[in-house]
Order: sequence, then C-alpha cells, then structure tokens
Amino acid sequence: MSPTTEPVSPVLPPDRTPPPRPERSGEGVRALLVRLHFYAGVFVAPFLLVAALTGLAYTFTPQLDRLVYGNRLTVEDAGGPVRPLAEQIAAARTAYPEGTLAQVVTPPGPEDTTRIVLSLPQLGENQRTVFVDPYTAQVKGDLTTWWGSTPLTTWLDDLHRNLRLGEIGRLYSEAAASWLWVIVLGGLALWLGRSRGQRAATVRGALLPDRTAGGVRRTRGRHAATGVWLALGLLFLSATGMTWSPYAGDRFGQLLEATRGQAPQLDTSLPGAPAATGGEHAQHAAGQAPATSEPGPADFERALAVARDAGLDGTVQVTPPQDPASAWTVAQKDNTWPVRYDQVAVDTATGTVTAHNRWADHPLLSKLSKLGVQGHMGALFGLVNQIVLAVIALGLILVILWGYRMWWQRRPTRADRTARLGAPPARGAWRRIPLPLLIAGIPATAALGWALPVFGVTLALFLAVDILTGVLRRPRTTVRP
Repeated sequence: MSPTTEPVSPVLPPDRTPPPRPERSGEGVRALLVRLHFYAGVFVAPFLLVAALTGLAYTFTPQLDRLVYGNRLTVEDAGGPVRPLAEQIAAARTAYPEGTLAQVVTPPGPEDTTRIVLSLPQLGENQRTVFVDPYTAQVKGDLTTWWGSTPLTTWLDDLHRNLRLGEIGRLYSEAAASWLWVIVLGGLALWLGRSRGQRAATVRGALLPDRTAGGVRRTRGRHAATGVWLALGLLFLSATGMTWSPYAGDRFGQLLEATRGQAPQLDTSLPGAPAATGGEHAQHAAGQAPATSEPGPADFERALAVARDAGLDGTVQVTPPQDPASAWTVAQKDNTWPVRYDQVAVDTATGTVTAHNRWADHPLLSKLSKLGVQGHMGALFGLVNQIVLAVIALGLILVILWGYRMWWQRRPTRADRTARLGAPPARGAWRRIPLPLLIAGIPATAALGWALPVFGVTLALFLAVDILTGVLRRPRTTVRP
C-alpha cells in the first residue's frame, strides 16, 4: 500500500487555547469608550495642555494691555467736553503724516483714547494706530496693531491659535478643539455610568471624589469629578473654537451658507452710482487704503454725526469708502453684553443714511456664532467672563495632570512585572459592541470625520497605529506536520 499523507493544519501551542467568541453587549461600548478615552487623553492631552496655558495667558490681555500700554490707551484726566473728532484727527496727522487714513475708532469708555488707524504699505497687513486724548486732542503715542489689537495681544493670540508657527501651527489648536468634546463626553459617560457600588447612584458621588479612597482611585475621582464641573464650559470652548478653525471652520461656513445663517452684508453702494467692488469686507479692511483721495478730518466728523443721529451710540468704527460709488461705513463695536453691532452706510455729500444693517435682524446661527466667539475670547461678560475662562483653563490643566498621574499609578510594581507606565485598555472592544450599534456607528463616524477633517484624519491615524500594534504583537502559531 502506498503511504498516505495527512493534511497539515496549524495547531496552537499547548498553553494557548482558542478564546471564546466575545459576547456583544453594552459592556463592549463601555470598553471601547475606555480605550478611546485613554488614547485620546494620552495623545491629545498635550495639545489641550498647551491650549489651556496659552488661553489662560490670553484671557487677561485687556488688563495686560493697560499695564504695558496704559500711557497710550488711557487718558490722565477723564471728564469734561470732548474735542471735535476732526480736531483729534488733524492732531494725529500732524504728528504722523505718513500713510493713509484707514479708520477712526471712538473711545470705548470715558477713560480711553481715540484711535486713528493709518495704512502704511511697509507694514503689510498691520497698521499704525495713533492714540489721541479726546478731551485735549493731545497725541499720546502710536503702536503697530493688527486689526486693532496691540502687539502684546497679537503675540498672545498667535501663540494660542498657532504657536506662532503660521497656518501649519493652527492644526494643533483645531486638533485640540476637535477632540475636546469627544474626551469630555466619553469621560462623562464612563464616570456617570459606573456601577452602583462605585457611588455613581447619587449626585454627590458624581460631583465629588471619594475622600476615603486612596492611590489611583483617589486620583481618578479628582480627575473625573473636576471634569464633570467643567464639562459645559469645555464643550462651549470646543464648539466655539472650531467655528474659526481652518477646516472645521470652513465646514461651519458651508453650513451657514446652506441654511442662510450668515450675517447680512451692509449695502454700501450709493443710490444712482454703479455697483462698487469689494463689498463690506473691503470696507472693513483697515490695512487697505481707499481707492479715492484721502478724505479730510471733517468728512469723518460728518459721517460720525450722521450715524449718531441714526442711533449708533457707544464706540463706533468709521471707515471711508473704497471708491466714489460707495458710501461710508459706521459700525458699532461694543462686544460686552448687551452687545451692539448695528451698521449704517452714510452718504456724507447729502448727510443721509443709505442703508442700515441691524443686529436684531441677523439670523440666529449668525448671532450664536458671533456671541460664542466673544465669549470664547473673554469679552462678552467682561471681568466675570475672564474669571470663568481662567477657572476652566486651570481646571483643565489639573484634569490633564491627574490623567497622566493615573497612567503612572497604574503601572505594575511587582518584582517580576515592572513597567514605567500602566498598560493600555485591552484591544478588540469593537467585537463586543451590539451589531446594530456597530453598523450605525461606522457611517456616523465617517460623517463626523468629514465635518471635522482634523478629527477624522487623527482618528484614522489612531486606528492605523492600533491595528499595526495588534498585528506586531499577535502571537505566532506553530505548524505540526
């Protein structure tokens, strides 16, 4: 008889038995949240830490500006009659004849100076702002500004938005804002969804850490309870931060356009004149000089007087027309609640208002976006807004540090099993998620990745690294003939 050959089949080593098929249940969702929260915390927390530190510094820029530039931003003796705006402009132009008059901003308060903004080609997108005492028409000095911001505020703003690395650096802040809401919501779900034996059944157990616990449990309690207190503020900062980020902000702009939620544009065309080019955005570009010859100080005075008669009180920004077919633009710039953002187009030749853009008529999404940005910057509610932002920033810093401390405390300390850091949560949690939820979650995650591109790309990188790590660590099987 001819010998027979048995088929060759892979056989697991004696000490390895095939694992049972995982059961799909809600515990699989929790396990996936644990793994996602862990990796997002480890890799995204450094970005959040930088954003919190730089945001904390930016929060108090109004006070820092007054400390550093107080001799130019404020007046010595407030009160008394205010000198005509034309006289103040003439004094500024006498002291600084270079450049072109681009804008004039009236004082925000009785102790503030008038700002005369000059456009100089050598400054690029920056401007020279001359500060004039409105009571004496005395020139207090000048600063190189960017959209009205002082050099110190501009420096801190760049540090917070892009680490002073330009457009590439803005990816850091968008990554932080895009992942912050995921970390917050995931952490809330994990903390509030604990078993009853872990004090989750009471409000006190959710808001306060267990003082009787020690070690990693105490750190976890501080980390989670502080996160609960900060949750709403962190979600607000995440949402408002993404509205002006490069990629998620572009998606938000598309949403505003699709829902007609964009702010209406002020019509600056003069009646009977051909349509002007450039639109309102050109009107407000302080770094660009008008196409016509420079208007005189009396023209600014006349435009301001017409706007005041039309009801524009408080601090306003007066911008000359870009061409003969356009009107002057006078816009309120009061960012403190209750905000005032009305705008009028003024024909100084006839002394009439040709168009009115009222804040009350703006779409709801436009209002929420504008107010959200001011709240994010600490301007909407004044000092109270600044203090709240500072508390949130300090709290986030503590939460991050406690998170890393937990990772270190969870490390093995036995003599035969030592490690510098704790092991990550087990892989394969997605196999335990209920199938309907898994099927629905895949397109939902893809949609989120499209709406928040930086989030989508970084999530894909996380998944790729996780899969590659699993492949490299997969135990090899032996083949027995």
